[in-house]
Amino acid sequence: MDRPRTRKSSEASATALGGAAAPGGGAAPGEASARSAYPAAVERLIAEFARLPGVGRRSAERLAFYILKSDEPAAIGLARAIHDVKKLVKHCRVCSNLSDDDLCAVCADPRRDRSRVLVVEQPKDLIALEQTGMYRGLYHVLMGRLSPLDGIGPADLTVDDLLRRIDKPDDNPGGTKVEEVILGLNPTVEGDGTSMYLAEQLKKRGVRVSRLARGLPTGSSLEFANRAVLADAIQGRRSM
Repeated sequence: MDRPRTRKSSEASATALGGAAAPGGGAAPGEASARSAYPAAVERLIAEFARLPGVGRRSAERLAFYILKSDEPAAIGLARAIHDVKKLVKHCRVCSNLSDDDLCAVCADPRRDRSRVLVVEQPKDLIALEQTGMYRGLYHVLMGRLSPLDGIGPADLTVDDLLRRIDKPDDNPGGTKVEEVILGLNPTVEGDGTSMYLAEQLKKRGVRVSRLARGLPTGSSLEFANRAVLADAIQGRRSM
């Protein structure tokens, strides 16, 4: 039976291979980076891409090679776009939507119905609703949803800003009084809990509260719908 190698023999082997053994028998400093066949700048770019959500090492390498093969103006343009997003884009002071100005395009538009506010969780939800072209009121972005298990309470969202728009019409675009608040949160446990909390707070202020309709999507079949969807469809039925 082969005997376990001692620390002394490990150090001797490392010396024979031309490298110095690190204290404790670990890898010598710089050994990990030496294993990479990429130049340091490329390795750093790959590492940064790999930090993006849903991007693994292989995908990061493909993106890095795309940048390497691109001409310099294209690569610099991408770098400037990322820089500008971090430097110029901020949240609207009224609704917290993404904007490059004090007010977002929706809040600044005098043609919108400013007496109606649709509450959503994230800016991407607002964009999805805007793309339908079916809503002409204002929005309010909560920047999340209530989640007691994760320690997220009303103070961690923009709930106070929403209630301030109700209590002080001057804080709403155009100084218009808000008459209806539409709850457009995602149909999840946390989303429904947030909707219930907001509905309670809003009804105290005498505001009409509604929520987006739920149920069967157009073109679907009953046999493929789950129980939650069918229950919402029944409860949210309307006359014809």
